[in-house]
Amino acid sequence: MSALFSPIELRGLSLPNRIMVAPMCQYSAVNGEATDWHFTHINSLALSGAAMFCIEATGVEAIGRITPGCLGLWNEACEAALKPIIASVRKHSNTAIAIQLAHAGRKASSQRPWEGGQLIPPDEGGWQPEAPSAVPHKQDEAPPRALDLPGLARVRDAFVAAAKRAMRLGLDAVELHCAHGYLLHQFLSPISNQRTDQYGGSLQNRMRFPLEVFEAIRAAVPPEKPVGIKVSATDWVEGGWDLSQTIELTKELKQRGVDWIDVSSGGVSPKQKIPLGPGYQVPLAKAIKAETGVTTIAVGLITQAKQAEEIIASGKADMVALARGMLYDPRWGWHAAAELGGHVSAPPPYWRAAPAEQKELFGNTRFGVR
Repeated sequence: MSALFSPIELRGLSLPNRIMVAPMCQYSAVNGEATDWHFTHINSLALSGAAMFCIEATGVEAIGRITPGCLGLWNEACEAALKPIIASVRKHSNTAIAIQLAHAGRKASSQRPWEGGQLIPPDEGGWQPEAPSAVPHKQDEAPPRALDLPGLARVRDAFVAAAKRAMRLGLDAVELHCAHGYLLHQFLSPISNQRTDQYGGSLQNRMRFPLEVFEAIRAAVPPEKPVGIKVSATDWVEGGWDLSQTIELTKELKQRGVDWIDVSSGGVSPKQKIPLGPGYQVPLAKAIKAETGVTTIAVGLITQAKQAEEIIASGKADMVALARGMLYDPRWGWHAAAELGGHVSAPPPYWRAAPAEQKELFGNTRFGVR
């Protein structure tokens, strides 16, 4: 039996396999509202064969968007725009749907990647980013505004409000974005957090705000629904956030009921030196799982079925999440199941797609034409 296609339980959510479509920014929203592009993108990858699809990093405030085109969930219009997309997925797919809630912090107000990705000044259509400290991401950028205590409360409440909207939409799970140099990661890393109050300095202080946000979201989500978190396990910069600190954070999150750790890395500094290669972040997930026992999701240049199978079968991680691989092959889960002897679900109009030697790919189904 394939390990990749074995079931897993995340709190009250039962998944038939260990594959997740990773949250991928599309930079195609209007005023935070999902568009027809999101309808196409989400519905397509909901048929990938993955047990769970995670909606892209979704801003909990307008000023928390990375770019003007980023998805949001901070008001009724944002919520309403996602509703028909979710309804369509539910009609045609059995995949679980999660959403990644995010705040970009000092990396907000940026151009879309294909437009250069640089900071947009307020007088050119951007806005004033906020962060733990008035320290810019790049030396030549204008500094962000340091969040005061009322600002921290506002951001925390915005995460809670977005989580409640996600629950009204009937989503199955929430992932808190605490990675890639965005706001909550900025609090964790001494590179970006130079505060001198109770939210800066020591490891306990730097973890304080991300843990407060997690606790608030966990309290807002029904107890049977899972809440996970995405972390950058290391900044890949000397003196920055690292694996040992991530393990300590995971232990704190475990006490607060975290359901998974989605293990990525980097993003907080342009000085990072990342050793890219197939599965380069898997050892980070393996170490966190070994030290804490928390369910981990491995990400990063996982593209081959046998590669994913080995990660799960060897116990290096409990699940895998694919991003670029899914864009390149929107039926990645089907092809992995065919290669590994697993089964996936598909809508009846697609049952005839199974190769002759893989008639059981979609389970015990028959497709006859009279």
